[in-house]
Amino acid sequence: MSPIDTPRAFIPVRIAVLSVSDTRGPEDDRSGDTLVARIEAAGHVLADRKMLRDDRTDITRQLRRWIADDGVDVVISTGGTGLTGRDVTVEAHRDVYEKEIDAFATVFTIVSMQKIGTSAVQSRATGGVAGGTYLFALPGSTGACKDAWDEILCKQLDYRHMPCNFVEIMPRLDEHLRRK
Repeated sequence: MSPIDTPRAFIPVRIAVLSVSDTRGPEDDRSGDTLVARIEAAGHVLADRKMLRDDRTDITRQLRRWIADDGVDVVISTGGTGLTGRDVTVEAHRDVYEKEIDAFATVFTIVSMQKIGTSAVQSRATGGVAGGTYLFALPGSTGACKDAWDEILCKQLDYRHMPCNFVEIMPRLDEHLRRK
């Protein structure tokens, strides 16, 4: 058996979910509910969950809190990734990124194209890393959250996924902060 075929044990990660909306509340946050259900079904830990209005400063502040929290490995936000004036989640994410995961947006667009065709061009989904924490901004639609989780995140957040995944490099995300 080669190393790439060696079975590995599952490693649960701690994931915070942020729903961003000016029109929805906790009682009708279907996209947030969808993410939480998938996170828990996959065996991961829901570290925290919040809902905020479309305000760049508030979103950035919450992202920074979770980045500083050792109990959060990953943040997934839903909502505010579109093109309207109130859609500021992507800007808030980019305010905190140390590195952007450019291919996340590309792969998300490819997945979305298979479901919604050229309407996928309207999404600004993004991913990045800051302070050793992964951050992903997904559209507010339940379908987009399902697609991002089922086709990308469930695999990349599973240590058993080969040939590589986000979990295996997690311990090295903030190595630059430890260098002298």
